[in-house]
This record gives sequence, C-alpha cells and structure tokens, in this order.
Amino acid sequence: MAVTHDVSPQLDDLAVTAHRIRQSIESVIEGKSDVVRLTLTVLLAEGHLLIEDVPGVGKTMLAKALARSIDCPVRRVQFTPDLLPSDITGVSAYNQQTREFEFKPGPIFANIVVGDEINRASPKTQSALLECMEEHQVTVDGTTYKLDTPFMVIATQNPIEMEGTYPLPEAQRDRFTARIAMGYPAPTAELEMLDVHGGTSPLDKLEPVATTAEIQALIQAVRAIYVSQGIKKYAIDLVTATRNSPDLRLGASPRATLQLVRAARAHAALAGRDYVIPDDLQELCVPVLAHRLLPSVEAQGQRRLPEQVMTDLIRRVPVPEAQAK
Repeated sequence: MAVTHDVSPQLDDLAVTAHRIRQSIESVIEGKSDVVRLTLTVLLAEGHLLIEDVPGVGKTMLAKALARSIDCPVRRVQFTPDLLPSDITGVSAYNQQTREFEFKPGPIFANIVVGDEINRASPKTQSALLECMEEHQVTVDGTTYKLDTPFMVIATQNPIEMEGTYPLPEAQRDRFTARIAMGYPAPTAELEMLDVHGGTSPLDKLEPVATTAEIQALIQAVRAIYVSQGIKKYAIDLVTATRNSPDLRLGASPRATLQLVRAARAHAALAGRDYVIPDDLQELCVPVLAHRLLPSVEAQGQRRLPEQVMTDLIRRVPVPEAQAK
C-alpha cells in the first residue's frame, strides 16, 4: 500500500477555490460535472482544451463560463475562413507621430483565449497558435513577446463532417492537452435549462470567483504533486502501447506523455491527494491521448474509433504495483 501524506494547506486552498469555480460553471452548464472537472484539470495542468461536438450543446457556453469565473483578461476569437494569423497574434503598425513601427497585440495576449469554431479557419491561421500554445510566446516581425501566466486556449470545433470546416492537422491537435465532447443533456437537465435560462443568458449573472494570483498559486501547488517512478513508467507504457498498436497508424507523441503526467498531477490535486495513482492516468488516457491518434485502414474499416482502441489498451497494459513513497 502507498503511504498517504497529509494534504498540504496548499491543496486545501486548491480544493476550496476549485469548488467555487465548479459551482460557478455548473450554474450555467447543467448536468455536466465530469466535463467541468476535466476543464479545471486542464487549466491547473497548464494545458489547452479542445471541445468538439455538434452545434448547440454548450461548447462556447462552457468556455465562456470558465473565463468569466476567473478575474483575468479574457479574449474571444470567432474563427472564420477569412481570418488572418495577424488577427490573432497582432501586427506591427506604423505610427505617423513617432515615425516608428509599434506592435499592436492581438487577442492571444490574454490569460484565457476562447477560440470559437477553430476548424472554420484556414490551416494557415490555425498554425498561428502553434508557438503560442507550446512556448507561451509570440514572434512577430522577428521580435518575441512573452505571454502571461496562466495562459489557456479553449477552442471549440464542429465535427469535421460539418460543411465548411478544415480538419486540425496533427501538430495542432497535439498542442491540446485534452479533447472533450459535451454530449446532449439529460432530459431533466434540459428541462431545468428551459426553466432557468429561458428568459436571459445565465452568463450575464456570472461574477469572478477566483483571481489570477489564486490560479497561479494553484498551478504551483499542482507542480509539487508527487509522481513515483512506477507511475512515470506506467505513463510511458500506456503511450508506447499506442505506438505499437496495429489498430493505429499514428501513436501518441512524447509531448502527449508529458501532458498526461501533468494532467494526472492536477487530477490528483482535485481529488485531495498530493501524489498520483494509476487511476488518475487511466481516467485521463482517453481525453488526453485519443485525439492525437490516427486509426489504421483496417480499424477504419471496422469503424473502431481511437477512443475504443485506447480503452482496450488501458485494459491490456499492466498496472504497476503500489509502492511506498
């Protein structure tokens, strides 16, 4: 059995703040507690979230609810086919008075950036996010500008079968820590939505329940969560299994391994633990890894989705024995 440590005061603060944010979001998003929990996990793991589902199920509402629950700069970008990379990163404009070029920051210079319908923009515009999401910086005209912390991109996209969409390339999908689907609400939740949200938008009533400084402190607490060598090896085994699976022609990258462990730290912290267990990895494997995987031709013929393949691999990969910390 693993030796449990007393939960630190930092984790106590994390639990209180996370509970406030969850309550705030769930006042808008009915009956989706698992989705809200994963969204917070990605935020505390310093990652980015991709929300994919059919129109009208609350993708943008979830992103806006999180953004409004935190007292920090938030910008929203509506992705369209005519959107340019400079519309996101910013542009150098000539100042007639000073006779010099001045950099005009784009919407990417915010703590939380909501990208609505990201796959309606061209691949060239989508690629403007690559450096921002990976290195937390923007390079324009040879000058590099650092982004503030926390920095999170929450992007929504419609299924690629929808008309007028551009599938995200592998390099872009790999930047997102996790992908989630909202799914249709339960009938009871939908009925409550009609009662509560029928007249006005619930977003209008949301007030910030956490500050930027609090989120920064929580991120620092998550970084201190203990990950044993056995757990690290288990994460590598899970990712390696995707690379060796005959059902997949593209497995998960080393970046995926790193983000899986980071997300597991945040998942453990939200559960009140200062250490990661195998269950944390298992619960996160599908949302963190599946969107990075490409099925083989045979798997496509059998209509086996990457999520199904990942679920099978979780069952096959041996779970490490419990170790004392």
